[in-house]
Amino acid sequence: MEKMLKLKILYQLKMLNEEYFEGFEKKISVEMPHNLKELQNQVLNCHLCNLSKTRNKVVFGEGSPTAKMMFIGEAPGREEDIQGRPFVGASGKMISDMIKNVFKMKREEIYIANIIKCRPPQNRNPEESEVASCIGYLFKQIEIIQPKLILTFGRIAFQYLLDDNTPISKARGKLYNYKGIKVIPTYHPSYLLRMPSKKRETLQDLNFAKEFL
Repeated sequence: MEKMLKLKILYQLKMLNEEYFEGFEKKISVEMPHNLKELQNQVLNCHLCNLSKTRNKVVFGEGSPTAKMMFIGEAPGREEDIQGRPFVGASGKMISDMIKNVFKMKREEIYIANIIKCRPPQNRNPEESEVASCIGYLFKQIEIIQPKLILTFGRIAFQYLLDDNTPISKARGKLYNYKGIKVIPTYHPSYLLRMPSKKRETLQDLNFAKEFL
């Protein structure tokens, strides 16, 4: 995590056209608004990493600003990049079905976001420098919304939110904590589309999550 924070500082400095020197990290602070709409406007104009050169649309996130529950995924895919919305296509349908059938809620009542806001080319895993330059936006979204519960989908979402490298197969279905907010990791919908046999475990995780709402 220390390495990621250093990288984040370097990207912030690049945005401000400043140079790094020892101790500068104690002075640098890029202000982010405490309002989702204003934060979204800031993110739409972000060029802190090279993904801004290859994206079609920024995928900021969507849902209720007062949501009790947040879903956090890894990164936008092809359809998300086209539409500018998180979890669309086949994965999005699965997410919507989870919300409706398990939580008995509407998708609009949940807040859905990703670790990073722009699609990595060919849907590759995001690089550390890309996460470092972008994850601050997600942290701010969580700070603004203050959900009771966060569900992370897939290894990368769990790893970067909690700075934990536990394999998702071992981490899933257990209760974690992010700044006083309960976190439950589970499998990513795209993985479930490839491995339908894991749907039963995911349903167990979702039913476990219901206990904390």
